[in-house]
Amino acid sequence: MQSVRAAASLFIFLVASLLMIPWQMSALKFNLKRRKTFPNNFNKFLCWLFDIRVHVIGTPVQDRGVLMVANHSSWLDILAIAASARVSFVAKSEVKTWPFFSTMARLAETVFVERERRSKVGETRDELRERLRAGDAIMLFPEGTSSDGNRVLPFKSALMGAAEIELGADAGGYARHVPVQPVSVTHIAVHGIPMGRENRPLFAWYGDMDLAPHLWEALTTGPVDIVIEFHPPLTVDSAGGRKALAAKTEAIVRRGVIRALAGQHEQASVPHEDAPQGADLAGAVA
Repeated sequence: MQSVRAAASLFIFLVASLLMIPWQMSALKFNLKRRKTFPNNFNKFLCWLFDIRVHVIGTPVQDRGVLMVANHSSWLDILAIAASARVSFVAKSEVKTWPFFSTMARLAETVFVERERRSKVGETRDELRERLRAGDAIMLFPEGTSSDGNRVLPFKSALMGAAEIELGADAGGYARHVPVQPVSVTHIAVHGIPMGRENRPLFAWYGDMDLAPHLWEALTTGPVDIVIEFHPPLTVDSAGGRKALAAKTEAIVRRGVIRALAGQHEQASVPHEDAPQGADLAGAVA
């Protein structure tokens, strides 16, 4: 029965996507307001369609340009985050070669990064600066890859260079850097039952996993619950530099993941600098 439902969901997804493409293309071409709101609503629909139950904690920054940073373990994260906030993503340039998904990414105004070509770094930085100054929310996954969902990988400070982008000057004439909002993404349950370490690979997409088989397995496994926690924003100045910012946001995100895995996400509060490290996280997911 679950296989029949999964097949029907995929069919509806393809039909809806084909209808959505020209609608969003026209919004981008004529710079209509719905170019930001429609992807958010469409992803809410996809979460409903694919039985992704999203629990949002905290408030995403949406009234000004913001760089969001989150942990990442699955393509499910993209849908859940995009359903929770009006946001565009930073993706590796290889995504531009993926059939169909590259079109979807472009329509969501994804920023593509060519990490191996340093000559393109300046162009990417300029694009990010303009997008942030225009008030966009940009999501970055500073782990640099997806994990197995059982832990938060170290945040790479080199990938957080956008945090040093200046959005102008404050009243005192000092540089005003982009706010950085940590976001914790945690898969907590399947069929309403807490998800243990053995079930996490059913939804986490990492390593050399092929996308199509993994997508089918996730859809036929059943409804999944995902907690998205938006933490208070920081800046590179308040953190004490880019490396310190990477370490601090990593600790905050890890604290949120631990809290969600322990079933305490409804009691979320502002994390402290003494966030539990890897050993504590391993115990929480056991």
